[in-house]
Amino acid sequence: MKGIKDDGSAIQVMSVDDSAISRKMIKKALEPEGFVICAEAGNGKEAVDLYPKIKADIITMDVTMPIMDGLDAASAIKKINPNQKIIMLSAMGDDDIINDAKSRGIEDVYCKPFKAPELIDRILKLM
Repeated sequence: MKGIKDDGSAIQVMSVDDSAISRKMIKKALEPEGFVICAEAGNGKEAVDLYPKIKADIITMDVTMPIMDGLDAASAIKKINPNQKIIMLSAMGDDDIINDAKSRGIEDVYCKPFKAPELIDRILKLM
């Protein structure tokens, strides 16, 4: 099982995306490998509000969402915990978005549609 840490516990993932289908696809890709989806949010504000109550090892964060976008949400979460690992999932492989994400301390930007094995590899690299 790839989603298990050295101490035997599951890697905890928070999935943030305004598309319920995208969140379901992330869950479907990760849970069979032993990862646990510890929280889900449908927009950036929801994610920021929920974040202090959960213990996520990794956050997968969509870029384009209503109320608060993923870049602003990631920045707010990084202010709470500068060490939080975040993978931005973007439908746009735009260099401006990638550079903006990196400037905010986001470790990885991955373009949708994602392939499950690649997403898993990216999460494991950050762990």
